[in-house]
Amino acid sequence: MAEPQRLVITGSTGFIGSAVLAELSRIRDEVEPGGRRLLLRAVGRTAPEPGSGADEWCPGDLSDPGSLRGSCEGADVLLHLASRIGSDERECAAVNIDGTGALMAQAREAGVRRIVHLSTSAVYGRGPHQGIGVDAVVPAPVSPASRTRLAGEGPALAAGAVVLRPGLVIGAGDRWLVPALDRLLAATGALWDGGRALLSAVAVRDLARLIVRLALGHGPAGGTVWHASHPVPVRAADLIGALTERGVLPPVDGELSEAECLERMAASGCRVGPSQFKLVAQDHWYDSAAIWDAADCPPGPGPLAGLDEAAPWYREHLARV
Repeated sequence: MAEPQRLVITGSTGFIGSAVLAELSRIRDEVEPGGRRLLLRAVGRTAPEPGSGADEWCPGDLSDPGSLRGSCEGADVLLHLASRIGSDERECAAVNIDGTGALMAQAREAGVRRIVHLSTSAVYGRGPHQGIGVDAVVPAPVSPASRTRLAGEGPALAAGAVVLRPGLVIGAGDRWLVPALDRLLAATGALWDGGRALLSAVAVRDLARLIVRLALGHGPAGGTVWHASHPVPVRAADLIGALTERGVLPPVDGELSEAECLERMAASGCRVGPSQFKLVAQDHWYDSAAIWDAADCPPGPGPLAGLDEAAPWYREHLARV
């Protein structure tokens, strides 16, 4: 029997990483006709839950580069899905730049043959952006997280990674997008500009399928950057309407201009900042068809198709926050 293929995964307990780990577990017996096994090693500060699909756990902290020594030893594939999201520039830099650089050095030392690195389309900063290709506009990130994630792409590309920039990621485990929409609607009581903005989005399970296809050798060569949303953008009003129909978001009537919404947000003390608001209030969509074609991975029906399954999780989460 062929030697097992060993995959190292960072961020395996996070929103996207746990979906990737679940997808790898699901297909592990279908990888190759010869039945080549997959061995999944999670690298992180905490061990994955029993039954998550991970075969090994290697303690490691991206903010402590020394803890990553040996993390990629014997590995064929590295999936770097972990990142620091927050408002502290130094904390974000420690993980997203220094930690990524240290991890990529380990991968190169170990001779890892395939690397997939998760970034974000937020590196482009303020819109509107309408169907642009990779770097068709100069990246201009506005938050500590997006600035440092853009910088972290550098060592990943130098190590030969396939770098993915998804837009809004939707599904069970999402603690940013839908909670932010809930806060915005509570503050404004109306749709901003009628919800006409077109947004790049992807269901977390579809993104996980794509990452797994790339991990197993399908698709483009490394050292390249790709948009990784569903090829068809979602209108903000359609996303909010679908969530309202499923009892996730409250119903709203009427519409306000972007400026009027910003005034109401400021008056109410809304915890969503103006930059975050503009990510869903203005066009932010990116040409993402190429990566699905390159990986021979059907993108699926779109991010709204999975909301029936995700809605109970969203309702429970929003009731707690």
